[in-house]
Amino acid sequence: MPRVPKPFITPRRNDAKTYQISLNPACGLSERICRQWKRRSFQDFPLELVQFRNPKNKASAQAGAFALIEFLKKTHDPSGVSTDRIEVGKWLKKFTTIEGNPRSARIIAKNRPYSVNTINRYEGLFRVYIDGDLFTKLLMQETEEADALEFISRLARRDMTRNDLKGKYKLAGTETFEKIIKFIRMAFKEYQKSHQKWHNPFRDIEPPKNVKKIPRDALTEDEVVSLFMPGVLPDTMELAICGAMFLAGLRRGEIFALRPEDLDWRTPKIIVRSAWQNFDSVNRELGTTKSKKERVAPFDQVLQETIKKLWEENGQYEFVFSFKNGKTPGPSWIKGRFKKWIARAGIKLNGRNIVPHSSRHSLASLLEARGVPLRYIQELLGHFDLKTTIGYLHSPEGTIRDIGKKIESARNEQSLPTANVSRFEKTG
Repeated sequence: MPRVPKPFITPRRNDAKTYQISLNPACGLSERICRQWKRRSFQDFPLELVQFRNPKNKASAQAGAFALIEFLKKTHDPSGVSTDRIEVGKWLKKFTTIEGNPRSARIIAKNRPYSVNTINRYEGLFRVYIDGDLFTKLLMQETEEADALEFISRLARRDMTRNDLKGKYKLAGTETFEKIIKFIRMAFKEYQKSHQKWHNPFRDIEPPKNVKKIPRDALTEDEVVSLFMPGVLPDTMELAICGAMFLAGLRRGEIFALRPEDLDWRTPKIIVRSAWQNFDSVNRELGTTKSKKERVAPFDQVLQETIKKLWEENGQYEFVFSFKNGKTPGPSWIKGRFKKWIARAGIKLNGRNIVPHSSRHSLASLLEARGVPLRYIQELLGHFDLKTTIGYLHSPEGTIRDIGKKIESARNEQSLPTANVSRFEKTG
C-alpha cells in the first residue's frame, strides 16, 4: 500500500530549540506556494499568525502549520509567493507602508516595529528619487548588477531637490544618497530571503561610506547654569521646558508627550512612556519612545517647582506642558527660542554646533565628568544599545541635584550678572 504523503513536516533544528516548516502539495496548495515554504522558519509567518511564530513543542508546530495552510488558502498571497514576476518599483513601494510591508512581521518579532518616522522617510525617498526611474520598470528576477550600477550612476548625478540647493549640489556624497542606497539594499536583501536561488545584484556592490554628520557639541556646566539665570527664560513655560531638556535629558517628542501621570512626585522620577512620532509633521501621532520601551529620567526639584508653577498659571491638562487653552507648543517652539536663550545667557559658541538636542549631549557630558558609568547614562537617555543590568551602577541623582542647587542659587541671586557665572564653585 503506497504511503500517503504528508501535507507538511515540522522538523526541529539540530542546533537550536526552534522548528522549521516545509509544505507539500498534499496540503492542497500549489507547488509554487509549497516551494516558497520549504525549510522556512516559523519567524517568517505573516503578521496575522504572529501567535504561532515560536512553537515550544511539536504539537504547537503542527498547530502553526495547519493555521498557515488555512491562511494561504484564504489569501493566496503568502509572503514571497506572488512576487516572482514583480517589478522593482512595485517591490520597493511595499516598504513605504506598514501594512503589507514584507519586513514588518520580521522586525515585530524582534520587538522593534517600524516607527512612523522610518516609514515616512522611506516613502519620501521612493517618491522623490526612485519612482519613475527606468530601474523601477525592471523585473526583480531579471535585474542584474549592471542594471543596479547604472541606476546608482544616474542617481549620483541628480541634483538635490531642495530649492536652495538645486543646481549647486549633486546627490553623490550626501547623506540622502547614502539613505537611498541603504533602503534599496535592504529591500533587495528581503526579496532574497524568499527567493533563495536568486542572485542579488547588490550582493557584490559595496554600500556607500557613511557621510560624516556635523557633530553636536555640549555646553559646560557653568553654561548650563547660565541658561537659568534671571532674564534668560522670560516665562514659566520656557523655564519648565528648558529644565526638562537639561535636567531630565528628554527629547522634544518626549517632552510634549509627557502626561501628569508620568510624573512620580514621591520618588521623585519621570517615567518616559511615550513620544510624538513624526513630530515635525502635521501628521504626527503619539507612539512609543525611540527605544520602544519605558525608561526613568531624573525629576529634579527645580523642574518640580517649575511644573507646579506652570499648572498654577495655565491649569492642568492631558499633557504636562500645556498653554491656558490646553494646547501644547508646536514642533518649532523650542527651535525658535533656543538661539535666544543662548544669546541672553551670554554663551559664546566659538564655532561649536549647539542645537536643542545639545541638551542631551550636555547632560551626558556632565554625568560622565562626575564619574557616572556610561551604561547608566545610556539607560537614562534611552539609547538602543544600552545594557539593562544597571542595578549596581551609581545613580546620577546627586549630580543632578548639585546642578539644580546651582540653578536655584543663580535664580535667587537677582543681582548676580551673567559674567560671574563662572565663579560658581564646582562640586564633585
